[in-house]
Amino acid sequence: MTEAAELPPAPEVAREVFGDRFGDAVRYAELLAEAGVQRGLIGPREVPRLWERHILNCAVLSEVVPEGVTVCDVGSGAGLPGIPLALVREDLKITLLEPLLRRTNFLTEVVELLGLDHVTVARGRAEEVMGTMPPVHVVTARAVAPLDRLATWGIPLLRPYGEMLALKGDTAEEELKSASTALSKLGAVGTSILHVGEGVVDPLSTVVRVEVGESPGGVRFAAKRAKAARTSRTRRRR
Repeated sequence: MTEAAELPPAPEVAREVFGDRFGDAVRYAELLAEAGVQRGLIGPREVPRLWERHILNCAVLSEVVPEGVTVCDVGSGAGLPGIPLALVREDLKITLLEPLLRRTNFLTEVVELLGLDHVTVARGRAEEVMGTMPPVHVVTARAVAPLDRLATWGIPLLRPYGEMLALKGDTAEEELKSASTALSKLGAVGTSILHVGEGVVDPLSTVVRVEVGESPGGVRFAAKRAKAARTSRTRRRR
């Protein structure tokens, strides 16, 4: 049996990034390295690089999230990027959306343990909650799916003129090009590639930003959203 990898100490820059929440960030890292690995939410080989590759890589997403907005972290998994973002930004109202029970159980435990009162855990797929969950200003995602497929799930959850922020790697530019037609049909009005985390992570974190117009998801999803909302209202009346 292979011996579990040891979690390295938090880098000094983490104190600056998380401020008063530094202790909670350390506890989250410990939970990922222990329960996260035991439950199969994160690979044991990722433990030595949890801080740089995962936690700080996600925390710097806060640089491009507007103040005081609602956020839905689609396919949140072990809470990346939603939990680090929540630790840095208490002004946000964040929903961690995840379909698998073992992951939502872990997320609920983390949220309660760290006292993240501005975070809600919801179990379900993005396409299932559309119309039942209030539309949000920002959708976030990391390592969920290729951009064209991710956009199909995430963009319909947005409010008009909202934005999707997807943490991507070296394939960001290529994915954005190949997804251009799909994004246009989904109501996207602007796209850009951002690099964040100067002085915190190396290499910088790459974020694909997709801004939507008046009809997030396009015509097809506008009808689907309206139908889901009507169904939800009917259920509440019963």
